[in-house]
Amino acid sequence: MKAVGVIVEYNPLHNGHLFHLEETKRVTEGDVVIAVMSGHFLQRGEPAIVSKWQRTKMALAAGVDIVIELPYAYSTQKAETFAFGSVALLQAIGATEVCFGSEAGEIELFYELYDFMKDNKHTFNEQVQFFMNQGNSYPKATSKAFSAIKGEKKMLDLSQPNNILGYHYVEAMHLLGQKLKGRTIQRKSAQYHDEGFASETIASATSIRKAIFSKNQDSKRTIGRVIPPSTLQLLNEYEMVYHTLHDWELYFPLLKYQILSLSERELATIYEGEEGLENRLKRNITAATSFKEFMNSIKTKRYTWNRLQRYCLHILTTTKKEEMEWVNSGKQPPYLRLLGMSSKGQSYLNQVKKSIDLPLITKMNTYDHPLLDLDKKVASIYALALPKEIQNERLKEEYTQSPIRYTETRK
Repeated sequence: MKAVGVIVEYNPLHNGHLFHLEETKRVTEGDVVIAVMSGHFLQRGEPAIVSKWQRTKMALAAGVDIVIELPYAYSTQKAETFAFGSVALLQAIGATEVCFGSEAGEIELFYELYDFMKDNKHTFNEQVQFFMNQGNSYPKATSKAFSAIKGEKKMLDLSQPNNILGYHYVEAMHLLGQKLKGRTIQRKSAQYHDEGFASETIASATSIRKAIFSKNQDSKRTIGRVIPPSTLQLLNEYEMVYHTLHDWELYFPLLKYQILSLSERELATIYEGEEGLENRLKRNITAATSFKEFMNSIKTKRYTWNRLQRYCLHILTTTKKEEMEWVNSGKQPPYLRLLGMSSKGQSYLNQVKKSIDLPLITKMNTYDHPLLDLDKKVASIYALALPKEIQNERLKEEYTQSPIRYTETRK
């Protein structure tokens, strides 16, 4: 059986994702689609709108055959680390191709850029440092550095978020020995950061979340046009059972408590705490009445919203710098955490499980590793946003939940 991989967050899964899945199957002629999916917290440093288990159901209902969790230590990182961890897991489970969405839509452009950047690595790094010394954020400095070294040469547009991720997927494939082949599908209609609906049937996850949390009932009613019926059902089901959907505002009181109770020295030990950033947070937290207000008060030219949001997330989860040493030393994920599978996915796993080098985890008590301990901790913190009468049940979920089978999700 030919296995192909996708790298996803599904926050939530929408029609654009459905198109990507259908095109992935068509262009790769794959028998099995494996999704590496971020857990409860995501790459931009924010909580997922619903739990990883509910998003696993969305994935299986949309046609994914196997869902593997990307550990927190990789899922809440800058693009390079996020991509490396994701591609490594797909390679470990036997995928032969990785298919990602991009603004460019031509895989040759990504490979051409990789070769160009490899040949100009030293000059590029010098330029990045030069622009950072001028007070630019790291993403802005890399964009300026790229423009400086490529000159008038026509190359992949690295100002587009999915192109950036795609480039790092290709880079990761090379770092891991080029056992995987890259494919890309051009994004339709909606762009990653769009806050409004771009068409009658396609919208970005950002615009969908904005509509979901809107007080405008007309906005909420339009969501059904841009997400599959299964996603709508699962969103409604989660909200009905847990009486909430997750966003940063739910966690802001916990974050405020953490920042107020920890000293500057303690905040500096938290991952991504550097250059006195902890002092800026301390100065602004007391007056802030919401997460959005707090973020606007600490944002600077040098530190992007996403960079600060990730730091806040690591404060919320008290993730210290030493807990990320495994990842930052360039090591691959040490295990495969299975979240769900279809019957076809189960057949594939039965076929290849003896050839998989990493432990395949179906229950938390069957394996021990510091990164898994971190996943357990952040899952508990994610549950703290739920009503008190439900928290205990959800706090146990990380230990008791078996991988979801697609047949069990169908009504």
